[in-house]
Parts: sequence; structure tokens; C-alpha cells
Amino acid sequence: MKRLSLSLNIAIALIAAGALSAQTIRKDPPPSQDAKMKWFREAKFGLFIHWGLYAIPAGEWKGQAIPGIGEWIMNRARIPVKEYEQLATQFNPTQFNAEAWVQMAQDAGMKYIVITSKHHDGFAMFGSKVSPYNIVDATPFKRDPLKELAAAAARHHMPFGFYYSQSQDWHEPNGAGNTWDFGPDDKKDYDQYLRGKAEPQVKELLTGYGPVCLVWFDTPRMMTGDRATRFTNIVKELQPWTLIDGRLGEKGDYRSMGDNQIPNQVVNEDWEVPATINHTWGFKKDDTDWKTPADITFKLVDIVSKGGNYLLNVGPMATGVIPQGSQDNLRAVGKWLKVNGEAVYGAGPTPFGDELGAFDNTRKDKKGGPVFVAATDWRCTTKPGKLYLHVFKWPEGKFELSKVKGKVGKAYLLANRKPVKFTQAGDKVELTLPAKSPTEIAGVVVLETK
Repeated sequence: MKRLSLSLNIAIALIAAGALSAQTIRKDPPPSQDAKMKWFREAKFGLFIHWGLYAIPAGEWKGQAIPGIGEWIMNRARIPVKEYEQLATQFNPTQFNAEAWVQMAQDAGMKYIVITSKHHDGFAMFGSKVSPYNIVDATPFKRDPLKELAAAAARHHMPFGFYYSQSQDWHEPNGAGNTWDFGPDDKKDYDQYLRGKAEPQVKELLTGYGPVCLVWFDTPRMMTGDRATRFTNIVKELQPWTLIDGRLGEKGDYRSMGDNQIPNQVVNEDWEVPATINHTWGFKKDDTDWKTPADITFKLVDIVSKGGNYLLNVGPMATGVIPQGSQDNLRAVGKWLKVNGEAVYGAGPTPFGDELGAFDNTRKDKKGGPVFVAATDWRCTTKPGKLYLHVFKWPEGKFELSKVKGKVGKAYLLANRKPVKFTQAGDKVELTLPAKSPTEIAGVVVLETK
């Protein structure tokens, strides 16, 4: 049995190496920022994966449920490093299947994958030569799942990127965040941690895993002086086409919104919303409150209609399996996208805005300003010469649209190309819709304009 296991691991390694070697890392600098951002602007929908040692306790420590998000359990429960390290001896995700994960992302209609290579707990989910505290050296699993995922993504032509916690590292005496073992952050030799572990590990990720579509840095504590720039320079030197998110500590290639924070209006720059499919990022066994396919689809279309990307997270279990409930709901979204994806991928923001909602001056938010009340009936995305009306609350009969620029030449349902009757008077268009939406969740009506 051991001999068979060894042979299987060798085969996996050879397959991974072959797939990665076929992927050429571009060393030429991009001719423009637009060229560098092209794939990101087309993708719109990505899969975030938070996976690490924290999947073993799954929200519980020594019989006690620990409040908060799953991947923060070491911090929330103030678990000493020596105790938390013991989780590595138990981590053996034998059911992990890189091909199945990438296929699930494709089935869901997602166009890029970003996975945690090292979260705040300091444990590397890849075979790092910089620190023995990694999945290959410290666990019975002995495999590099990120190498296997990179190879599977390459086979599926799926852009693949890494989350890396550059600032917080609760395992390292000089990393930020662990004040229960190592004292106040301002007393630490922070640059020793950055130069000794974080910077070299980012170099490993950019040299050993093929083309990296983006590096997703996080929580820029203490990233003062030239610290953030050092990371930027590493990325630009090793993979100049790789994007940097907005949480490094200096301006990246695009803006990262707050977790699960969708803006109220159109934002005229490149941006992304990182979001959870339940209430946690890392797996928690008591959180199965998955967002429904309708909710996910609405949020995706809402974000695209405001000019952004939706990076939606799953938290795999310690066994290496993504919870079935989240898989099922994501695949349901994928079925809708198979029919209506033209109105999402590569689409631009709405030219209108009133459909997004309005401020209610009679109610105050936490900052004392008026409360924004979102409308949810419909959204609009665009491509040159086309308006895509995503109708979530299908009306009986007439659908009226105002502030339409240009003359509408044709109107039809995206799902089946059946024509839709319309009349236009100036900038007002009235559509006569069929009695029933052509697809569940939302029907899309296309207006071709001159």
C-alpha cells in the first residue's frame, strides 16, 4: 500500500510539473495597464478559497465554540503557538482532488481562482524551503496541493492566483498580530520577519507555480516606509503581468472593497468585492447558511452593473472536500451563466443608476448620513451597442425604461433570441414582455442601440 501511495505521489508530481512547464511565465513588461488588466475586466466572477489548519478545529477549541470567522480561531481563542502547531500533525486531506476543485469553479461559471498560500496563522499550504512550517514538511499529507491546483488550473486554462498574508503571521515572534505569545507588535523586529520569511515565500510562489494571475495581499498592518514597495518590486521583477490587489499597503492594480461590501453606485475604476458564501471564510462546521443561487446571481450582476468583480469564497473541510451545499449552489449559478453569461463576462456598468436604489433622508446610518435603500427589481450591464436588462422581478406586461441614449434598433430575450416588442419616444422605451421569464432567477432582455 505504501509503495502504491508513493507511486501515486510521484505520478501526481510529474503531471503537475508537466502542466506547469507548459505554462510560460511572461517576463516582458505589459505595454499598458489596460493590457495587464484585460483578463480581469473580462472575468468578473472568481473563486476564493480559504483552506488551512483552521479547518481541523472548524470553529471549536477544547469543546468550546469560538465566536467569529473560522480562520481566526488561533487569534480569537488565544491559542499558544506550540498548541496550534500540533494541528499540523493531524492534517491529512486525503480526499483533496485538485481537478475536482477546478472543475467545480468552471461549472459555477467562475473565471479565476485565488487560494490562501499562507493565512495569518503562518502555516504555508505549499512546499516552502523558507520555513519547515508547511504542508509538505509538517503534515502526514506530504503533498503540495497548490502545485496540484496550479497544474489543474493550467490544464483548464483557468487564471490562478495566491492569497498571501504579508503582514500578520501569528506563528513568527516578529510577525504582526500575535500579542499573546510574543508581546506588542511595536516591540518586534518586523523587518526581520518580512525579509526572513514573507518576502522569500512570495518569491517562491512567483517562481515555482507557473504564471500567477494575481497576488492577494491582506491586512496591511505596519506596512510603513518601503515595506509595501519591496513586495511590489518582487512581483514586478519576477512576474510583471501579475496583478496586485488593494490590500498591500500601497496602491495596487485594482481596488479591494471591504469584505462583503458592495458599493451603492457605479465605481469608475477597477475593483473587486471579496465575499463569503456563508458567514465565514475558513470552514466552520456549524455554519451551513449558504447564500442561495438567486442571492449569488443578484450580487454578481449587481457588482458587474457597478463596474466590479465578484470574488466569492468557499472554505474546504480538513478532509480536502468543499462542502456539498456550497458546491450545489455555485453550480446552479453556473447554469444561469451558461445561458446569460454574455451579459456578465466583459460587460460594463449601467448607464442609468436610478435602478440601483436611493438614499432615504429620514433614516440615518452609523455615520449619521442618510441610509441607502437598494432596489432589487432589475439591473443593467452594457457592451458597445448593447444594453442588457437583467430583470429579477419579472413584470406582467409592460417594462418602461427612461434615459435611453440613442435609437433602439432591436430588442430580444438573451436566452432564446425571441424578439420583444417595443416602442420608443425620445429617451423613453416601453417593452412588452412575455408573461413568463425565459430563465429562472432573472431573465435578460437585450436592447441593441445605434
